Amino acid sequence: MNRPLVYTVFIAAVLGLGLLIGYNNIPGEWYQSLAKPVFNPPNWIFAPVWSVLYVMIGIVGARLFLDHRRTAAMRLWLAQMIFNFLWSPLFFGLQDIASALIVIIALLIAVAGVIVASWQRDRASALLFLPYLAWVAFATVLNGSIFLMN
Repeated sequence: MNRPLVYTVFIAAVLGLGLLIGYNNIPGEWYQSLAKPVFNPPNWIFAPVWSVLYVMIGIVGARLFLDHRRTAAMRLWLAQMIFNFLWSPLFFGLQDIASALIVIIALLIAVAGVIVASWQRDRASALLFLPYLAWVAFATVLNGSIFLMN
């Protein structure tokens, strides 16, 4: 299997789908009208952070696909992608803060699961997911705070 091609496909797919979902679920007037906690970052920070994270997620997906395809880590990687791509349409598209909170908690669990499941077999993948875990943990607290404040 052509390893560079697999990496390219995974990175392009994750980054491309992530950007497409983000582009189609831009925070609008509804989001601006919500009460938010003081630690809410400025809107401009989300696109660059997610772009970097999506590249890292694509790299991990390619690594797991190439070397650990039939493992719990790969299944959890797929699960976290589903939860990741569901969150924006729920939160921004449907304006359903509660459902988005449930999804982001599931995402947090799946991301942590990838780290745990890959720690022994593919430490590099586990380490690449640590910034993602930190960001999703922050986003979970933010989503929960917005839920409670509105």
